Amino acid sequence: MEDLLAARAQMAMSLAFHIIFASIGIAMPLLMVIAEGLWLKTKDETYLTLAKRWSKGTAIMFAVGAVSGTVLSFELGLLWPTFMAYAGPIIGMPFSLEGLAFFIEAIFLGIYLYGWNRVPKTVHWLAGVMVLLGGMMSGIFVVTANAWMNTPTGFTIEDGKAVNIDPIAAMLNPSSFSQALHMTIAAFLAVGFAVAGIHAYFLRRDPQNEFHRKAFAIALCVGGIFSLLQPISGDISAKRLAKYQPVKLAAMEAQWETERGAPLRIGGIPDEEAEVTRYAIEIPKALSFLAHFDFNAEIKGLKEFPPENRPPVAIVHYAFQIMVGCGIVMIIAGILGGWLAWRHKGLPIKNWYLRFVTICTPLGFIAIEAGWTVTEVGRQPWVIYNIMRTADAVTPMPHLIVPFIGFTVLYIFLSIIVVILLRRQIFIYD
Repeated sequence: MEDLLAARAQMAMSLAFHIIFASIGIAMPLLMVIAEGLWLKTKDETYLTLAKRWSKGTAIMFAVGAVSGTVLSFELGLLWPTFMAYAGPIIGMPFSLEGLAFFIEAIFLGIYLYGWNRVPKTVHWLAGVMVLLGGMMSGIFVVTANAWMNTPTGFTIEDGKAVNIDPIAAMLNPSSFSQALHMTIAAFLAVGFAVAGIHAYFLRRDPQNEFHRKAFAIALCVGGIFSLLQPISGDISAKRLAKYQPVKLAAMEAQWETERGAPLRIGGIPDEEAEVTRYAIEIPKALSFLAHFDFNAEIKGLKEFPPENRPPVAIVHYAFQIMVGCGIVMIIAGILGGWLAWRHKGLPIKNWYLRFVTICTPLGFIAIEAGWTVTEVGRQPWVIYNIMRTADAVTPMPHLIVPFIGFTVLYIFLSIIVVILLRRQIFIYD
């Protein structure tokens, strides 16, 4: 049991660290491509400066993401050898394709960083587009592998072994589209509001700074647009969960009883011993409608499943509430920004609104961390849903505290380096 807890803690820490840099690697190239595109259109040198500054930030995050991603690849074999032996032949393809996308991203990032005044301007902009596509595809391929763990397909089981393997079918499992869509939109949403929040902070001190005004406008547009798209992907995910992982949906909503016209809960404290949820605000029949487009549809409750097959309900429920809460705040910020821009025919830089956007700076990444907690903890006790338990997949190697401490020190060191480098990039225009 100690080995299992240590392995899960190490993997959780590594994923929590890596997902931040992976998300930035997916979304940051969009900002630099937009900035360069506006420079090509308007010849405004401020946009060129923005594109160069954001490209350097992208390079920093790409380098750190590459290191943390390499650590994760080692940890999969080190901590979960039984899982890798079973799943490797099935989900090896998306990992291989992720490597290809990673190399494409790296090659074109090099061209983008060092190609200024060396390649034609349109070619240089297209190199940025390829960095964007490479980062997106890299994330999508990894997410399809994780999606397979939630809805495993593409093989049959004979004598306890996976046979008749179809890697394409495994990669295109029922969860792939919804998870990849949700994660990709989340990355653009988080990065958009993080960048907008940083520049909103500086605009409060210097409202006429042209660099921060243009940066704020681009980032807020990206964050605002994707904040409106994310509920759509969330709805798709909820319907997928209702069909393929009803116990995870029940844990997210702390739904104990199987019932028709199940309510949507806001807040609440799940009591796993008494099997009730206290103090929640309930919206009648809303969960049934969101999951099935039917106000009277049946939602399976946690009591339908043996206690040993239920995830930790409190963790999943609280994480889901945090994710949704952060998302709602960013949706409000995006809608308000659009309304203020329309009403005043210009950039929404009223001090109270800039303060609000500044508060939103970390919310996207908090939502991503909470969302991955829902995805991973909500699948427990299974590492491969309904096929292999997490306890059966862990390494028998003792003394896992040693690599845990070693990797923790590495992550702290990388975090310090990133903070120092980003401060130099951001405060140069303070």
